[in-house]
Amino acid sequence: MEEKTWYTIKNVAQLDSPALVFYADRIAENIKRLKQSIKDISRLRPHVKTHKSAAVTSLMINAGITKFKCATIAEAEMLGMCKAPDVLLAYQLTGPKIDRFIKLIRSYPETQFSCLFDNEISTAEYSAAAIAAGLELSVFADLNVGMNRTGILPGEACLALYKKASDTPGLIVKGFHAYDGHIHDASYDVRKEKWLPIWNILSQISKQVITSGMPQPVIIAGGTPTFPFYAGEESVECSPGTFILWDKGYQDAFTEQSYLTAAVVITRVISLTQDNLVSLDLGHKSIAAENELRRRVFFLNAPDAVFVSQSEEHLVLDLGTKHGFSIGDVLYGLPIHICPTVALYNNASIAYNQEIKDEWEITSRTRKITI
Repeated sequence: MEEKTWYTIKNVAQLDSPALVFYADRIAENIKRLKQSIKDISRLRPHVKTHKSAAVTSLMINAGITKFKCATIAEAEMLGMCKAPDVLLAYQLTGPKIDRFIKLIRSYPETQFSCLFDNEISTAEYSAAAIAAGLELSVFADLNVGMNRTGILPGEACLALYKKASDTPGLIVKGFHAYDGHIHDASYDVRKEKWLPIWNILSQISKQVITSGMPQPVIIAGGTPTFPFYAGEESVECSPGTFILWDKGYQDAFTEQSYLTAAVVITRVISLTQDNLVSLDLGHKSIAAENELRRRVFFLNAPDAVFVSQSEEHLVLDLGTKHGFSIGDVLYGLPIHICPTVALYNNASIAYNQEIKDEWEITSRTRKITI
C-alpha cells in the first residue's frame, strides 16, 4: 500500500513557492512500469508534451526507449539535443514551421524526424521544401478517427492521398498516425468498446495499403486512455505521455494503469482572511486552469478543501474553522492536469528520497530553443 506521506519534502523550507517538484525515484518507477506493460519496448513512442524535459527524456533513452512523439518544434529540438534516434513531430506544418523543420533535420542528423500531413497542399509544400533543401522528408498520414480537429477521414480519399504522397518527390511516406483522445471514459469496458471500431479501421486501412502494392505502413496510435488496448496489438506503436508524471485526473479515471503520481506543486499560506478562509500563492499562473475551479488541484495534506476563488496569483480555500494552518505553512498540491501545469514553470525542483537535491530545466516549455 502506498505511503500517504510520500510527497513530504524534508528540506521544503529552501523552496520558494509556488514551485513544481518532480520525484525522481517515482519517475524511474513509472518508466519501469511502462516497459513492463508491453512485450516489445521498440513499440513504445512516448509523447514528451507532459514533461518537456531533456533530463526526463534522457532517463527514457537510457532505459532503452528509442522512439518519441512531440507536438512543437521546440519539443522536437529538445529530443534532437538528447540524440533521440526517432522523433515524430505529430503536427501538420505550414508557413515558417516547414523551414524550421528543414533546419531541425540539418541541425540534428543523428535523429530521424518525421511529421504529419492530411491534404495535398501540405504535401506539395513539403515536397518543394525538401527538393530545395536536397532532402527527403519522412511523413505520416494523419487520420481523423474521432477528434475532429485535424486528419483525413479513413476511406477512399484517404488512400488516394496516401498513394499520391507516396509518389511525390522528396517525401517518404512511412504510415499512419491516429490519435483517439476523445475516448477518455473512466470505465475500462466503455473505453474498449469505443476503441474497437477504430482499431478495426486501422487494421483495414493497413491491409488496403499492402494490397495496393505499397509497403506495410507503420501505425502510430493512441494516448494514455487507450494505451492498454494498443499495447496488446503487435503491429502498432503506442504513444502514452502522462504516465511519466501521472496526475490526479488520470489517477482517478484510469485505475487499471498503476503509475505513480510523480509531480506536485508546492504552495504556502500567505493570508488568513477569515477563520475558515486560507489564501495561497497558487494562482492561474501556477496551476493549469482550464478546468472548473474545483477540478484544478487536489491538496494531499488538505483533502477536504473547498475552493472559493482563484485569480492570477492567489487561490482561496475554505478549510473550516479548525483547519490548523498558519501563515507560511506548506500545502502539497497534486495537479488534476499535469501537462499544462508543467508548461507554466521554467524549472522543476527534483526530490530524491523526499529531499530536494537538484533542479531540471523544463527545456521545451518555450516555443523556440534555437531553431
